[in-house]
Amino acid sequence: MPAYIIVELEVTDPVAFEEYRKQVPATIAQYGGRYVVRGGATETLEGGWNPKRLVVLEFASMDQAKRWYNSEAYRAPKALRFTAATSKAILVEGA
Repeated sequence: MPAYIIVELEVTDPVAFEEYRKQVPATIAQYGGRYVVRGGATETLEGGWNPKRLVVLEFASMDQAKRWYNSEAYRAPKALRFTAATSKAILVEGA
């Protein structure tokens, strides 16, 4: 069953975040993942949720998504993201 990593981001260091953006796609592809949403316009339909930036990644399974997130390949880019943005992330199983 597919799984999705959904990340809400607020970029605090655009220069460092641009470097992160260059490094990450190869790590996602290495684990069979793909971008479903990578930024883009948002519109609040209900509640007070108004994210600055959303990213949605799709993987073949929850296990595969966790392998990517915890991988050596993603370790350095993830650390860079932590310095370049504030974020919230969840992993959800799809249908």
